[in-house]
Amino acid sequence: MIAFAARRRLPALRSTGGSDLVRDGGLMSYGTNIDPQYPRAADYVNKILKGASPAELPVEQPTRFKMLVNLKTALALNLELPPSLLAVADEVIE
Repeated sequence: MIAFAARRRLPALRSTGGSDLVRDGGLMSYGTNIDPQYPRAADYVNKILKGASPAELPVEQPTRFKMLVNLKTALALNLELPPSLLAVADEVIE
């Protein structure tokens, strides 16, 4: 996907907190980190297997979000990112 976007000079964005896309040349990502959610999913499966009704289990919303920005990619795409965006980013890859 990154190579496809780079050949066409398109910014690649990811709505989940996966840093791999940004580290590999994508422009930015913003979202939750999925890794901590796996143990929570296992807890839900365990409760269901023990007889809990899925309809009665509470819905949990993510509470932590992460933004990564790749400045090298922004420069390659001739994009000027606002300083306010860079200020709130959790990680800026130069």
